[in-house]
Amino acid sequence: MFGLEIWQFWAAIGITLFAGFVKGAVGFAMPMIMMSAFGSILPATTALAALILPTLVTNIQQAFRQGRGEMIASVKRFRLHIAMVVIFIAVSAGFAKMIPQAVMYILLGLPIMLYALWQLSGRSLTIPIHHRSRVEAITGIIGGLYGGISGIWGPPLIVYLLSIGVDKREQVRVQGIVFLIGAVTLLVAHLFSGVLNAQTLPFSLILCIPAVIGMQLGFALQDRLDVVQFRRWTQILLVISGANLVRRAFELWS
Repeated sequence: MFGLEIWQFWAAIGITLFAGFVKGAVGFAMPMIMMSAFGSILPATTALAALILPTLVTNIQQAFRQGRGEMIASVKRFRLHIAMVVIFIAVSAGFAKMIPQAVMYILLGLPIMLYALWQLSGRSLTIPIHHRSRVEAITGIIGGLYGGISGIWGPPLIVYLLSIGVDKREQVRVQGIVFLIGAVTLLVAHLFSGVLNAQTLPFSLILCIPAVIGMQLGFALQDRLDVVQFRRWTQILLVISGANLVRRAFELWS
């Protein structure tokens, strides 16, 4: 089935269901979970192809959950960050082969991990209202620069949203909007690269089913989490995300 053994297929279904659940609950970490787990059971290109359509579909689901009007309002409120991400992904993409990936991973992963650990320790980092536009632009630039080089641009946005104490529903919605930009970019790029082909495209499409089911289950949990619980789980996942980036850096160095 899709060139896979039956156990690989059903393991991929289970992993995608769990990744969708986590994404539905806190709004991110789906590609991290899928790629980390798929890398152990699938060929590298199949693993990458497999997550593309589920990521696209679940980000659409996440961005539009409260309706088009709320989505458009969030785009307007965070247009500076979104614009910076898009512009600087384009600017930095040409340097992707010039800067060592290991360096980028550790420079992104370590600060994010330390920030989240700082927050989990009970200390807060709140950005004064008169500095928000500046910080919004800076985090967008950082996200874009890292995104064009490493394909990872979400963590700076999450750090910014946590720091300004944005509403839980809007935080998840804005994450979905920004991640959707990347998901579309990834889809187009790998239709041309050949990673998505006659064999991997149907497999990726099938995985949309457990991804969407997992998202719905995650949404149900998200609705039950109070703000404190939501922020804590987001911070825990940021620590894991940062640690995973540092791990990938050391893997590339070894």
